[in-house]
Amino acid sequence: MKQRILVGEDEQSLSETIKLNRELEGYTVQTAKDGKSALKSFKGERFNLIILDVMLPEMDGFTVCEAIRLENNEIPVLFLTAKNSSADRVNGLKIGGDDYLTKPFNLEELLLRVQNLLRRSVKNSDGVGLSEYTIGENKINFAQLEISKGKEIIRLTRKEALLLKLLIERKNEVVSREHILETVWGYDIYPSTRTIDNFIVSFRKYFEKDAGNPQYFQSVRGIGYRFVDLMK
Repeated sequence: MKQRILVGEDEQSLSETIKLNRELEGYTVQTAKDGKSALKSFKGERFNLIILDVMLPEMDGFTVCEAIRLENNEIPVLFLTAKNSSADRVNGLKIGGDDYLTKPFNLEELLLRVQNLLRRSVKNSDGVGLSEYTIGENKINFAQLEISKGKEIIRLTRKEALLLKLLIERKNEVVSREHILETVWGYDIYPSTRTIDNFIVSFRKYFEKDAGNPQYFQSVRGIGYRFVDLMK
């Protein structure tokens, strides 16, 4: 079976060149011209590798990668960028990128990087990232979409699980409502920010000893939310 590559690149000539070049090497390649389209393709199909331009319209490559990592922590992600900035490289690796290639680049180098990433990922092609996490005495199982509170089992919706995972992976950082909407809801029609507020209210009921005085899920006025786990 041919290995499938998703290319998120808004520069049409470069996107077509990468597609043709990789198809000549035996890969199946799908392209997306903006970040939301790339994320939609990821959610709807199976890929072995994702190539993302950092400066994609609609949703930048870093945000697309972070949204992907909420659902799959093993699929290789290669960033393409016109910036040769160490800060960008660090940020890309921090949010889950595997490699970074600065434009303009040699197509032979791109092929070698693609081959190396695919080879390294073969043993981990089914990974889904963070699978379990404990908050206080409550254990979250992301694969089963449930929380264990002693003998009680609380079922999570998929959106609840994704939001929980995002906040936990960004532990001690303030995550804005806008960023939550992009990474959790992605290309879907955005809900109102009140929907996020309601999710946080539910999390406080699940995990806080005193929901009115939250320790773990804190509001940051006018910005968003922060998850704090003082035990870890």
